[in-house]
Amino acid sequence: MTKIYIETYGCSLNQSDSELMAGLLKEKGFFEITEDIEEADVIILNSCIVKKPTENNFYNRLKELEKLYPYKKKIIAGCIPQADSSKIKKYPLIGTYQLSHIVEVVEETINDNVIHLIGKENEKRLELPKIRRNSVIGIVPILAGCLGKCSYCIVPKARGKLKSYPAEEIINEISEAVKDGCKEIWITSQDNGAYGKDINLNLIRLLKKIIELPYKFKLRIGMLNPNHVLKFLPELIEIYKDEKVFKFLHIPVQSGNNEILKLMNRKYKVEDFKEIIKQFRKEIPEITISTDIIAGFPTETEDQFKDSLNLIKVVRPDIVNISRFWPRKYTKAAKMKQIHGGITKDRSRVLTSIHQYISFENNKKWRNWQGIILIDEEGKDNTWIGRNYTYKPVIVKGDYKLGQEINVKVKDITSIDLRV
Repeated sequence: MTKIYIETYGCSLNQSDSELMAGLLKEKGFFEITEDIEEADVIILNSCIVKKPTENNFYNRLKELEKLYPYKKKIIAGCIPQADSSKIKKYPLIGTYQLSHIVEVVEETINDNVIHLIGKENEKRLELPKIRRNSVIGIVPILAGCLGKCSYCIVPKARGKLKSYPAEEIINEISEAVKDGCKEIWITSQDNGAYGKDINLNLIRLLKKIIELPYKFKLRIGMLNPNHVLKFLPELIEIYKDEKVFKFLHIPVQSGNNEILKLMNRKYKVEDFKEIIKQFRKEIPEITISTDIIAGFPTETEDQFKDSLNLIKVVRPDIVNISRFWPRKYTKAAKMKQIHGGITKDRSRVLTSIHQYISFENNKKWRNWQGIILIDEEGKDNTWIGRNYTYKPVIVKGDYKLGQEINVKVKDITSIDLRV
């Protein structure tokens, strides 16, 4: 049997895509998915293009693999071939729209034929076979593309315009995942808040259907942009109160300055973001808040950057995903006046330092907390990682297994986790 090794870059949506490719290949019957790259005949690299450092890591890895395994077949999948294939045309390529044709690409590659499937076709993505990297986590995409036209983002070129998946297919996918043993369900996309706007549905109606399912599982709701959340904020908060839903809100703000947000073409203001957080914390005080900030966006002044610092100090999110601005080909922001790389790097460091302090202070309230966690990941040095009801990671040692629920008491904390 031909052995296939899949390496994944980027977000949970990319992870779901890799699981889909693995499932389709295994279903064919004469392909075997391996976790050992040494024994693989074919290497599939599922790429990410959203950030320049991630893209650079991909190309460096590709060079490394060519040196280490020049005799192994290599296929490049995902966002890079879809958005910009200019540097990789000598390789077999499969884009984000045509992943269900991965068997065809592998078959052609084995026969020394270089095939490029990077056209834009609306194909079925749910209710297909999968091989999950984590047996207790079911990653379910609810849409492709987005409605945004952010001036810095190349993802629309890779993922396209909004295409919401039918609610019935999403529900069936979740049901099957739970029946297969998944204890956590992650719903994911470029922007979950945009769900249904192209098919006369909305996220609230979908979430109600999900939590009404007669199964035991925990639901992690993925990223939501503020402009969509504002339209159904009270209803969303009520959804979050359900015991099935992790009290974990990922809502990117990107900047603490309205002028910069306008240049980014984000469809909300800082005040909107703050109001959303205020209302969530009023109803669910312990909720874990995750946000995203871009440091050094073109033309950003010191005062405008300080607005972002002050926003983080005021809102005090538990998680801040900090990105140094990198100009992306084909975007409007790449043509704007750029900030010197050294300044951008310094701003990122300052943000990181403040965020780490705030996260540590936030975690102090969890000392001596006692409750149930769900073991969903194997940690380092004979540890396990579990999640409490706010999706806080809790590090434990012991003879446990994935999917097990255990009662713990937190004794120590760091800026990133709780410890028993």
